[in-house]
Amino acid sequence: MPIARVALPVAAATAFDYWWPEGLTIARGSLVCVALASRKLVGVVVGVANESDVERAKLAPILDVLSEPRVPEDVLDLAAFVAEYYQEPPGLAHALAVPPLTKRRAPREAQAVAVEGYNPALNAAQAAAAEAISAAEGFAPFLLHGVTGSGKTAVYLTAADRVLAAGRQALMLVPEINLTPQLVARVRAARPGLRVAVLHSALSAGERHAAWHAAASGDAQIVLGTRLAVFAPLPALGLVVVDEEHDASYKQQDNIRYHARDAAIWRAHRRRVPIVLGSATPSLESWLAAREGRYRRLDLPERADPRATLPAVRLAPHRAAAASDGVGERLRAGIAERLARGEQSLVFVNRRGFAPSLVCVACKWEAQCTRCSARLTTHRVPPSLRCHHCGHVEPLPRACPSCGNVDLLPLGLGTQRLERALAAAFPGARIARVDRDSTRGKHAFAEVRDRVEANAIDILVGTQMLAKGHDFPRITLVGILGADNALYSADFRATERLAALLVQVAGRSGRAGAPGEVIVQTDFPEHAVYAALAEHDYARIADALLAEREAAQLPPYAHAALLAAEAHHRADVDAFLGAAHAMGAALAKVHRGVDIFSPVPALLARRAGYERGQLVVQSARRAALHRFLPAWRAEIATIPGRRARWSIDVDPAGFG
Repeated sequence: MPIARVALPVAAATAFDYWWPEGLTIARGSLVCVALASRKLVGVVVGVANESDVERAKLAPILDVLSEPRVPEDVLDLAAFVAEYYQEPPGLAHALAVPPLTKRRAPREAQAVAVEGYNPALNAAQAAAAEAISAAEGFAPFLLHGVTGSGKTAVYLTAADRVLAAGRQALMLVPEINLTPQLVARVRAARPGLRVAVLHSALSAGERHAAWHAAASGDAQIVLGTRLAVFAPLPALGLVVVDEEHDASYKQQDNIRYHARDAAIWRAHRRRVPIVLGSATPSLESWLAAREGRYRRLDLPERADPRATLPAVRLAPHRAAAASDGVGERLRAGIAERLARGEQSLVFVNRRGFAPSLVCVACKWEAQCTRCSARLTTHRVPPSLRCHHCGHVEPLPRACPSCGNVDLLPLGLGTQRLERALAAAFPGARIARVDRDSTRGKHAFAEVRDRVEANAIDILVGTQMLAKGHDFPRITLVGILGADNALYSADFRATERLAALLVQVAGRSGRAGAPGEVIVQTDFPEHAVYAALAEHDYARIADALLAEREAAQLPPYAHAALLAAEAHHRADVDAFLGAAHAMGAALAKVHRGVDIFSPVPALLARRAGYERGQLVVQSARRAALHRFLPAWRAEIATIPGRRARWSIDVDPAGFG
C-alpha cells in the first residue's frame, strides 16, 4: 500500500503518514488535502514509501491532490534545512514553501515611483564588481560593500544580465516591503520589458498565488521580495541577491525563527549559483567571512552619480542651551538654509510618539504599563498613553494618579514632538512624519514618498523606516537626534546596529548634485562610532567591534542558541528554566565544547502579562552546538507539569 509522508502546518515533530487511493498521482512535493482529527488541512508530501510504522487501521486516506505545481526539490530541501537548523517543527517550515491556495489573480502593477537621477551606466568600480560576479561559476559568495548611493542595484542588474540572457532566473531579496516599489521601478527603468514578480506579505492571497506561479513556471525572470521570497520556486535559478544584507528584518522573530539571508546562502550553495550580499554597513558575520576569505569582498568606494559626494558630517552638542524641544541651534540653522534654497531636509529620531515617558514633577510618579515592565509612551495624535511592546492604550491622565498634581511632564523626544517643534520653528514649511503610526494605511508610505519625489515636502521627520535604502535626491541635510540612547543598551549587538543605522540615515543626504550635510546631536562626540561616521570609515568600526566580540567570545566568534520562556507567574518561568538548565548541563558533559549559562530574566522581564526569562547555550564550534540542540530539545519536551511557553532561537538577533 503506497504511503505518503505529509508535512502539515502544525507544531508536530514529524510528518504524518497517509495512504492514497487508486487513481491519485502523488510524488514528493505534491500538495494534498488531508484530515487531521476534525480539521482538513493542506500539506506537502515530503516522502513516499511502501510501508508505515503506523498500523493500517489507524491510517487515514489522502482526500485530494491539488492541481498546483509541485514544490520543487530544492525548496523542500530548504524547508527541511530550516526545520533542522533552527530547531523548528518541519510542518511549519514546509508551510513557508506552500503558495496561498486561492483563485489566481493577476498581480497589480507596482505603484509608479520616480527614479530621477538613476543612471544605469557603470563607473570603473561598479563594472569590475559586476564582471567578477558574472564570471563566477557555481556557488560563489560575494560581499558587495558599497558606500550609500554607490549604485549597488546597477551592479546587481548588470551581473544578472548574463544569467537572464541564458534563460535563467534571479532572486532579489530586500528587507522591507516599503523598499519593493522603488526597486521594482529601478529594475524596470534600467531593463524595460523584464518580467518581474513581487512576493511579500502585504500582497493579497491572489496576488501572491499569481507571483508564485510566475516564479514556478519560469515566466518571471526576476523574483523580488522580502524574506518569504527565499522560498519561491525558481526552476532556473542562476543568481541570488540579498540587498541590505545587514538588516535585522531578515531575521524572523516569531513562529519559524529563521534568517532569510542565511537561508539564501544555503539555497545558493544547494543550487550551485553565485550569491551577492550587498550593504554599505555589512553585518559583522559577513564582514568576518570576507576578512577570512570565505566571501569575496567587492568595494564600491564612490557614489554612482558623478555629481554626488559623501556628505560632510558634523557633531553638535545634544544638550545645548539654545535647543528647543531637542532641536539644537545648528540644526535649526541648517534647515533654514535648505528652506531658503528650496532643498529638502530629513530629521531622524528613532522613537515614535510624542515623548518616551510621562512623569509627575511633584512626586516623581511615572506612567508604567500594567502588563509590561516598561514605561508608557505619551502620544498626542490621538491623545493617549501607549505601550509599544504589548499595544496597551489608556487615556492621558488629567492629574497624577499618585498625588493629584496636575503638572505632568512628558520627558524625551519622539517623532510627534519633533514634528510639532519643527512646525513651530518653521511655520511655512511642509512637514511630513514617517513612522509606524503615520503609515498604517496600505498606501500611506507610498503617498509620502511620492510627495517627496514631487518636491511637495520640505522636511521629513521619521524613524528608521527612512533609513533603509530610500533614494531622495533633493535631500541635502540630515539631522540625527537621540542616537546616544543606543549606547546605554545591554544588547551586545547595540553598537553594531547603531553604527549601521547612523551610516544608513546619513547616506540619505547629498545623493545628487547638491552637496550634503549631516548634523548629529550627541553628548559623546569622541565615541568611536561617531568618529568613524565623520570619516565615512565603516571598516574601522567593524574591525574594532570584531576585536571586542573576539575578546568576549561572542558571535560571530561563537555560535549561540537562546531558550526563552514565559508564563503568568515568575515561579513557573524559574522552575521551567531551572529544569532545562539542569538537563542542558548534564548533556553538556557528553556533548563537549558546549557551554550553558544560568537562567536570567529577559531584558524586558514582563510583557503583555507574561513573566519572561531566558538562558543561552554557546559553542565555539557550530557542529558541536547542533549536535547538542536536538537532544536538549527532546529532553525539554519531557519536563513534567510545565506551565511555561517556550521556544529555542538559534543564532538569535540579540540576548534580549
